[in-house]
Amino acid sequence: MRINIKVRTNAPETKIIKEDAGLIYLDVHAKPENNEANIEIIKFFHRLYKKPVTIMAGLTSKKKVLQIG
Repeated sequence: MRINIKVRTNAPETKIIKEDAGLIYLDVHAKPENNEANIEIIKFFHRLYKKPVTIMAGLTSKKKVLQIG
């Protein structure tokens, strides 16, 4: 399963804000430095779906495509 997300970093906590037209808006507590935000995103969706998570596109972008499972 692939999902599209748009990320806002430096948020108070990591959580899904809303879903709109196939795009998930996600607040991430981590900073966008040293890959910290990407690691937090992978951990968050792994806990949510209990499956392996990979960032397929957008490693340095606010918009990302995740592969779940």
